Amino acid sequence: MERSFSFTVDERHEAYAIVRRLSKSMAVSLSKSEKRLIIKRLNEAYENDMLQRDAFGLNPIVKSLQTALIATEQIGVGKDAIIATLLYCTYGKDNFNREETAALFGEGVANIIYGLVRIEKLYRKNPVIESENFRNLLLSFAEDMRVILIMIAERVNLMRQIRDAENVEAKRRVSEEASYLYAPLAHKLGLYQLKSELEDLSLKYLEHDAYYMIKDNLNATKKSRDAYIERFISPIAEKLDAAGFRYHMKGRTKSIHSIWQKMKKQQCGFNGIYDLFAIRIILEVTELDDEKKFHALEKTQCWQVFSIITDMYQPNPKRLRDWLSVPKTNGYESLHITVLGPENKWVEVQIRTERMDEVAEKGVAAHWRYKGVKGESGLDDWLKNIRVAIENSDDLQVMDEFKMNLYEDEVYVFSPKGDLFKLPKGATVLDFAYMIHTNVGNRCTGAKINNKIVNFRHVLQSGDQIEIITSNNQKPKRDWITYVKTSHAKSKIRFALKETQVKESLMAKEMLERRLKNRKLEMDEAVMNHLIKKLGFKQTTDFYHQIADGTLDINIIIDKYNELKNPEQVAPTAMQARSAEEFSYDNPNDLGEHINDDVLVIDKNLKGIDYQLARCCHPIYGDSVFGFVGVNGGIKIHRVDCPNAPEMRRRFGYRIVRAKWSGKGGSQYSISLRIIGNDDIGIVNNITSIISKEENIMIRSINIDSNDGLFRGTVSVNVEDTNRLETLIKKLRTVKGVKQISRI
Repeated sequence: MERSFSFTVDERHEAYAIVRRLSKSMAVSLSKSEKRLIIKRLNEAYENDMLQRDAFGLNPIVKSLQTALIATEQIGVGKDAIIATLLYCTYGKDNFNREETAALFGEGVANIIYGLVRIEKLYRKNPVIESENFRNLLLSFAEDMRVILIMIAERVNLMRQIRDAENVEAKRRVSEEASYLYAPLAHKLGLYQLKSELEDLSLKYLEHDAYYMIKDNLNATKKSRDAYIERFISPIAEKLDAAGFRYHMKGRTKSIHSIWQKMKKQQCGFNGIYDLFAIRIILEVTELDDEKKFHALEKTQCWQVFSIITDMYQPNPKRLRDWLSVPKTNGYESLHITVLGPENKWVEVQIRTERMDEVAEKGVAAHWRYKGVKGESGLDDWLKNIRVAIENSDDLQVMDEFKMNLYEDEVYVFSPKGDLFKLPKGATVLDFAYMIHTNVGNRCTGAKINNKIVNFRHVLQSGDQIEIITSNNQKPKRDWITYVKTSHAKSKIRFALKETQVKESLMAKEMLERRLKNRKLEMDEAVMNHLIKKLGFKQTTDFYHQIADGTLDINIIIDKYNELKNPEQVAPTAMQARSAEEFSYDNPNDLGEHINDDVLVIDKNLKGIDYQLARCCHPIYGDSVFGFVGVNGGIKIHRVDCPNAPEMRRRFGYRIVRAKWSGKGGSQYSISLRIIGNDDIGIVNNITSIISKEENIMIRSINIDSNDGLFRGTVSVNVEDTNRLETLIKKLRTVKGVKQISRI
């Protein structure tokens, strides 16, 4: 079998050299059994052709060794992290077995590789890496802090290796990720050397001309710059020595990336940047038992040094930064002053004590905050603990055992395009839909998450990729408020419900006016308002809303209105008694079926799924039902005793899903009754009278034919459930002349 890659001679020599160097660098050496297991795993992966060169043609084993060397020499990670770094390249996209790996190499190694595998899957979703949300999601996905450290080491190594890469697009993408993602992470972790290297290499690959322009200028001016620093600090050192101070002083040149950022900010050339370096004076102050006196002594000595320097060089008052008198909220203390040195060059001088420097570098202040790179408190605390563990060799064991539980109150999810969104823990698909757009939320019926369809009540998990499913027939319902977590979604639902209620109230008012006209009655606002108050409604809209949702019977309202307006009339005008011969009636004001989408539970307790009620059997709330999946994926609900049910079960049993009613019902369903009986005078009036008096039942149409003294008719009504239907059928059977009633 021809393998995807083989070692070159140079790669073999480099691999052996790194192994020897790695053995000397590791704080805890690998045991013989661990070495055997690692070599066995690498050989198996190589023999089974599980290893492949990356987009830049780099050897995966050599690259892992190089990364492990950076991780141990420049970061100081422990044994488990090194083993995980070496083994990760042997696992493909989907062949990682956490339990098997833990049994061979231990839980620590398995957890680290698991974190690396999860993040690789995260990258496959093509996220927008420039966002702060992605950095947070990355950290929460890692679970183990060593995963992030390995990733930083891997990216530093990759940036070193791709200098001459021919794949320009991949080189650009890797460099952008290093700049936007990995350099800020290294900065936050206090890995300043790696951070500067990542930034400089990113600039080198992304803006080649700018990088080499600054580099050439720095090289050309290095000797003169070093000589200048020496001329600047020599007289200061003499004065400090004469005053009896114990201190150490150093000058540092800004990184190429930092200089370039300043050039862009100040919109000037290289020669326009005067503070290419800064001088830091760190005082050694003898610690006192009394903390207040000690801090007072520190400040006194800093101001004394400040006085000595400003006596020697002219200060710029506008550039004075006094964080001694009032330290930063994060605890940072220092004196910064810019003075005019020899040759009329401005030089920044920072004055602080060893304690202040320790706090600024390792403690509460955290150097990244000093630089203005702000983060959330949970992240800062986590990173601070990592940094202490990295820099204190005694804490290596703590670092190996440390696990993070970051952002426990937040989840980060993707849109189909890779955009990243932050929501509170417990947020649902509906929350996400309203975050996208109000209209998307109002029409949301569910979602496709990681290629699986879920309802809109589904609770989101970090890393989910969500595609919202909408329907033009969908509209918000009152119980939606209980399904969302965010205040934004709740306010949008309330607003939509209010709008819907106003529209429904207007429609109900128009319907009431039409019904009154059918009864030869005119709408008198004063009389209607009196009736509304008499019925106990404070708001007119509430009255019409109850008519719209069927809580109030419109026929009863018309009767009560007529009684108020025409008290002299004992009863409304009765319909003319007539026989059933060729009788036909269609209700022009019928609103049709009004179905609550969420009264059915389909299949394995799934709610919120689009469905239609089958026209062949017209199921209603309370009927025994089942679902039938159509060829286009839609679901139709049939009664169990549907005439088509036996054939569907025989031919398409695999497309049948379970369904049952849930909730309290309350929706309106259309059904038809077949009535057979004697054609007596008044039969139609008696039937319609019974139906109109039933609460929440509306006549849709009546069609009756009479022949030889018998009538056969069909009555269509809107009814809420089977209980009300059975009650109606019992009452209709009491009508004189009715022989048989059956549901169609």
